[in-house]
Amino acid sequence: MIAPLVLSFDLDDTLWPVGPVIAAAEASLLSWLRERYPRTVSGHSVESMQALRAAVSERFPEHGHDLTFLRHRALQDLFAAAGHEESLADEALEVFLAARNRVEFYDDVRPALTRLRSRYRLYALSNGNADLVRCGIGDLFAGHITARAAGWPKPDARIFAQLAQAAGVEAARVLHIGDDPLADVVGARQAGMQAVWLNRTLREWPAHFLPPSRTITSLAEIA
Repeated sequence: MIAPLVLSFDLDDTLWPVGPVIAAAEASLLSWLRERYPRTVSGHSVESMQALRAAVSERFPEHGHDLTFLRHRALQDLFAAAGHEESLADEALEVFLAARNRVEFYDDVRPALTRLRSRYRLYALSNGNADLVRCGIGDLFAGHITARAAGWPKPDARIFAQLAQAAGVEAARVLHIGDDPLADVVGARQAGMQAVWLNRTLREWPAHFLPPSRTITSLAEIA
């Protein structure tokens, strides 16, 4: 095993549980819309707004990797249907993103990242739209590659290649850590990187994938 020079981390469900974050952000957005633009969301619920986003994804499959685009476009459609200016979607999206970046880190995250940062360069590699600075850990990372910026989501090898290029190292010198067997472990290995599966909940590894070379249940185990 080649000694890594760069550690790459997935974000959602790796550094924090994402389900509660998105649920709270969508509830916050709906509450804001009901208060400011009640006609816009008359008869709507969180579920119906999720359906609007799914419809946008079907209309714009080329943007399927860009969760910010999908949400913004759905909000534009929502305002337009109520006779409002589509530009109001910008303000509404910011309400969502502010709440989306209020995350609660797993207990091991800050200590592990702080320790590892003294030995490696740290990068984030994510399909979601979290912002490291707004989440409060931007100072610990040398960079952040997103599916939106790269143009491809994990497990596409091209997003991993962009990370290696940004870090200025060969792919084999990157160790990627993430919770998703396909997006993080299989994707990283197919891109020529080393990979560690972070299995916090003791799930079964999917039998149709080659097992990971290393599995951990906490970031503290990386050291």
